[in-house]
Amino acid sequence: MRSLRDKLRETAPRQQQAPKMQAVDCYVKEIKTPVSCFLLPEVISGNSLSIMLGGEWQDVKKDEILFLDTETTGLSHGAGTVAFLVGVGYFEEEYFIVRQYLMRDYDEETFLLQNVLGHLSGKKHLCTFNGASFDMPLLDSRFTMHRMRNPYRLQHIDLLHVARRVWKMRLKSCRLSRLEEMVLGITREDDLPGALVPERYFQYLKTRDFSLLDDILEHNGQDIISLAHLLHRLCVLHDAPLTAGKQEDIFSLGKVYEKRGLSEGARVCYRAADKGSLSALARARIAETYRREGNTEMAAGEYEKMIASRQGGIAPLVAMAKICEHKRRDIPSAIEYTRKAMILAADRDGEEMPALQKRFERLMKKARKD
Repeated sequence: MRSLRDKLRETAPRQQQAPKMQAVDCYVKEIKTPVSCFLLPEVISGNSLSIMLGGEWQDVKKDEILFLDTETTGLSHGAGTVAFLVGVGYFEEEYFIVRQYLMRDYDEETFLLQNVLGHLSGKKHLCTFNGASFDMPLLDSRFTMHRMRNPYRLQHIDLLHVARRVWKMRLKSCRLSRLEEMVLGITREDDLPGALVPERYFQYLKTRDFSLLDDILEHNGQDIISLAHLLHRLCVLHDAPLTAGKQEDIFSLGKVYEKRGLSEGARVCYRAADKGSLSALARARIAETYRREGNTEMAAGEYEKMIASRQGGIAPLVAMAKICEHKRRDIPSAIEYTRKAMILAADRDGEEMPALQKRFERLMKKARKD
């Protein structure tokens, strides 16, 4: 027999959970900066882009570029890593516009991705800082997770690798915030370190305190604005490397020119850097460009300058021994350069000694045959 308590339970109205609000979009923020605040020209030279990035580039209109940066829940490409904030920047008439798409919860990710796809569809070129290795692979994986397709393959200008080639020798670290301070003259006030971004976002998800995201939005917006400034600075340096001012940067730009097969431009940079602590490196690179071109005597001239200045250790002595043996057919001089290299190696207890002894013995045999 049922008790009164059972009967009351049956007749009591069941509590219903309030229906969850359905997401209809993600959070969107827009920042407009007058175009007069930027020095990027209307058309960027394809020649400077080719030197910077390699390959063949045509001239690029600045309003064809989409600048992009993400803030994520982690630094891996695992399935659990999400770009919870994607900022894009672009030039439009009198303004540089930054639009930021932020998912206030995971059910808004689809809307964030749809907005990003819309921007990708309207541009020809993409500019990021490490986007080729991180941002775009992550976004593409999220498109796939949501059964969305990214058919837009924009020409990618990844400034991280370009910046490292130019400034790593002098600055060591090439984080964007470091480049802002040391290259662009921009100092951020109370900036949220990138390493704390995921923790801050998870804190927001627990508390729903939107003010926790203000620093993240500001950090992301500044990143995108800095990309536009950095692109301009790098284009100027690759067009006119001697304007870099710093000896290490000019030398590094010479290496970029050399890598692109522009030997004469490389030598101009190396000659400008031929002073102080970089003198030996610069002369060695000049000699190497001549050697690769088959201009043996010009290369020899550089090696002889190094030997006279006691620069470069045994390397220029060995190089001259090779030139004398194989190009000039001057075995006695080849022997003398090798002997000097052996003396220097012995003084330094160098590992090169066995190879030098072998060379010396072979040259002596040649001399006896002659």
